[in-house]
Amino acid sequence: MKSDDDGAVRSVLRTFDLLALFTEHRRTWAVKDLTAASGLAKTTVLRLVATCEQRGLLWTRPDGRVTVGPGLLRWAQLANTAWQLPEPVRQVLRELALECGETAGLYVRSTEVLVCVAQQEGPQTLRHVGRVGDELPLTCGAVGLVLAPDAAGDAETSHGEPEAGASSVAAPVHDGEGRVLAALAITGPTTRFTGPRAAGFGAAVTGAARRISRIGFGTRPDQP
Repeated sequence: MKSDDDGAVRSVLRTFDLLALFTEHRRTWAVKDLTAASGLAKTTVLRLVATCEQRGLLWTRPDGRVTVGPGLLRWAQLANTAWQLPEPVRQVLRELALECGETAGLYVRSTEVLVCVAQQEGPQTLRHVGRVGDELPLTCGAVGLVLAPDAAGDAETSHGEPEAGASSVAAPVHDGEGRVLAALAITGPTTRFTGPRAAGFGAAVTGAARRISRIGFGTRPDQP
């Protein structure tokens, strides 16, 4: 790669890292705080913010604080449409959550993180709560074990992840050629993942994952 290409790639990565600082818990930033959090020079931050504003990815409010731009609305709608699961798959998640009494989620591996693309909360008052779009480390819990490059292809169980006191059971979802496409998991309090009740979780999750594999959840035939 040429040196000028290296600089272009660094700029792109810096831009993405800057955008990643904006979260539901921190929607706006003062430029000085954005500079400190990013570790970049103020001139670099100002340049990246200005470039993102030109494309609608960021927006500077009248009070000078920087927030996400309206251009991201189109990307959000596009992502929601592209990852909208077929109703039969959503029905499998609902049935699994009801059968096991725990929250069911579908996860994919996205380069450096695991991403939740669908979730059905469990019926119990004390339950695991997450959101579609949540990201987990690649090695996190049973999902990480299932989606690891050297995974055996069996159901996996983990305790203490994604947080202390939580447990999960996950099984692989395959595409039409048998490749691992996603991981289906149930997650809940560790106290409910022991004994006879937990013994059937592996079979239930594996069966549901196989049903989803048969249905498929990629782009529908009528979509480009």
